[in-house]
Amino acid sequence: MRKDPLLTSEYYHIYNRGVDKRDIFMNKDDLDRFVLSIKEFNTIVPIGSIEASLKNKTDIQRLKNEDKTLISIVCFSINPNHFHFILKQEEDGGISEFMKRLLGGYTKYFNKIHKRNGALFQGRFKSKLIKDNDYFLKIRPYVNTNYLIHDIPNEKKHLVLSSCQEYDTLNFNIVNKKEAINLLEFYGSNKIFKSECLKVSHMVREERGKKAIDEEDFNLS
Repeated sequence: MRKDPLLTSEYYHIYNRGVDKRDIFMNKDDLDRFVLSIKEFNTIVPIGSIEASLKNKTDIQRLKNEDKTLISIVCFSINPNHFHFILKQEEDGGISEFMKRLLGGYTKYFNKIHKRNGALFQGRFKSKLIKDNDYFLKIRPYVNTNYLIHDIPNEKKHLVLSSCQEYDTLNFNIVNKKEAINLLEFYGSNKIFKSECLKVSHMVREERGKKAIDEEDFNLS
């Protein structure tokens, strides 16, 4: 049993990494598939395989089901060997069901494409209830720009995707728009939020004995 039960309407920091710290993306196609899985599996209606869902889902069905999601995503950072989400549970059991579909479906895809067997992720996903404002103030910037906290090699930076880009451009593709509006209203603007993200990233890197972040590090190649 989890230390913090996953309750509807509450916010959680959700994370996991590759088994034995291995990479979970070998190329951009893998990353694209993970992102597609995030979008397609976030529905209260079971979809089976992604391929079948894309083939059978009409525009009318998409419009009908677009608001019936298991979770809402507030921030995320997808790195070569691990990921972080801030999720709000929208339906009872929503986070568990979403993560079961996401990690199970992606593992099945990855093993088939890369001709391997066995677990890809390190056990059950980890979850932490965001109980108070102090934690929320730190965890939102921490997750939004988590890639800045790690020294990701240049040759793997194309395997990084973060909600940082969505908040910068105000083009919300994975992040829930309602949650994004609430977050930006709290900070006042996306520029202020970005500044806070940089401050938190600096602080965490200092705590871990790493060098300071350059402004250009925000721009992923």
